[in-house]
Amino acid sequence: MYSIGLDIGKSSIAVHIPKNSLDLEIENSAKALKSLYAKLKKIYKKEFEKLIWVFESTGSYSSLLNRFCADKKISIFMPNPKQARGFAKAIAQRNKSDKIDARVLSQSIVIAKEDEIKVPTVDPLVEHFKEMIGYYRLLVKQANQLKNHQEALAAKRASKTIINSVKKQIKALLKEQKALIEEMLKAIQQDNVLSKKYHAIISIPGIGELTAIVLLHLFIRYPDANQRQIVSLSGLDPIIRESGTSVRGKVKISKAGDRIYRASLFMPAMVAIQHNKKIKAYYERLKEKGKHTTVAQVAVMRKLLVIAYLLYKSEEVYRG
Repeated sequence: MYSIGLDIGKSSIAVHIPKNSLDLEIENSAKALKSLYAKLKKIYKKEFEKLIWVFESTGSYSSLLNRFCADKKISIFMPNPKQARGFAKAIAQRNKSDKIDARVLSQSIVIAKEDEIKVPTVDPLVEHFKEMIGYYRLLVKQANQLKNHQEALAAKRASKTIINSVKKQIKALLKEQKALIEEMLKAIQQDNVLSKKYHAIISIPGIGELTAIVLLHLFIRYPDANQRQIVSLSGLDPIIRESGTSVRGKVKISKAGDRIYRASLFMPAMVAIQHNKKIKAYYERLKEKGKHTTVAQVAVMRKLLVIAYLLYKSEEVYRG
């Protein structure tokens, strides 16, 4: 078993080939991947079939490589970001560059479980869904930037013409967001598996269409993550910041991963605290223990995420 480490960037991929300790940098393009494939065949010859390509899921940047491996029947191992960082710390690799990251990824094959090494499969509908949620995130970001700009213009008492122009752009973006949500719902309904999993998630009281869509995206984005890793990938995992050996800092959340996952859970958590008996009791127990309101609210968000993940896996509806 030989592992090829690939650190993926927007326009390039750093590649580490253990045989002869060869480091390359190639374009993130189909043509470059074909050339790499041919080069590896020449280097490894009869051992070529034993190769495992190791890389992280980096959204749109890694989609081309994932599809290439699916087409060529190449076995891959995709450690999630937390696993990769944890492994780098374990081997005391604190330096960071694309070349070093590719080498670390190559070595990280030692932490792969047998069922984590496999030839990827690409479902066109699921890929389309991922692309839509990616575009939705962009629309949300643009709308928020314009809203902030509108507030700044209002504070400066800027021209009404400019403010109205910004308002029109925001309105157009919100309209496009709404249309995209409807398109994503149609895509989900077209796939029997996605539909079952979506309806399992949305059965949780307080979880609306958008939150269910966003969580569905999180879960299919990291299909091999366990419960603890999903919490971590959403950035809701608690961390303690310490100074020296005696000063204990406050417990905060890591805020790793995309903000959209955390933002989508806030309002459902508030609704659950008010209207879900079990969640309300859980929240009140935390408050009785002296937990700050924000800490207790985050704990509820984390609990909803875990419940949603378990229902996603089982495809069963919520029975609270």
